[in-house]
Amino acid sequence: MRQPFCIPGKYGYNLLMASVETKQLIKDTFIDLLEKQPLSQITVKEIVSECGINRNSFYYHFTDIPSLIEEIILEQTDRIISEHNTFDSMEDCLNLVIRFATDHRKLALHLYNSSSREIFVQYFMQISDHAIRNYLEVLCEGKELSLSDKEIIIHFYKCLIFGQAVDWLRNGMTTGLQEQFHRFSELYKGIPEEIIRRALEQ
Repeated sequence: MRQPFCIPGKYGYNLLMASVETKQLIKDTFIDLLEKQPLSQITVKEIVSECGINRNSFYYHFTDIPSLIEEIILEQTDRIISEHNTFDSMEDCLNLVIRFATDHRKLALHLYNSSSREIFVQYFMQISDHAIRNYLEVLCEGKELSLSDKEIIIHFYKCLIFGQAVDWLRNGMTTGLQEQFHRFSELYKGIPEEIIRRALEQ
């Protein structure tokens, strides 16, 4: 039976830790650069120069810049999903979906307006799906809603949240999305509960 891979001894452990630290340094440096300039202007040469490492160290951890972006976004998605599981309103769902973009405005716009847009857009879709599924669980607590109806409702509201977030990015994040959605939520109050009620009656 094959034994789990490990690096024995203190020397090997230090090498492993140094490798982990180098990989995180590359990610952090890339994020800092993307906050300042468009993705098209960032090169591996610039990243390794800022990190103080050689190109081989970069390519040991990442195939190219798109693979670096994908790992960063997947990590961000996993972190947000693991940390947030309770949603009391549609506003809560939207605020979670756009939190990364509001915290890193320039980075978000640079990613959206780049060749890696699809990877970034998938982040919004995954977070939207997570938020709406958990919100619907709150609304459906104690109710026997069919799986097919539940999926229909989740799909509709997921697309609503996702569409709002992506359109906001497409417009350069210039609109007051949170304020507008707050007003929409006031006007829309009770509609999700009514949809669930009707689904249970049919």
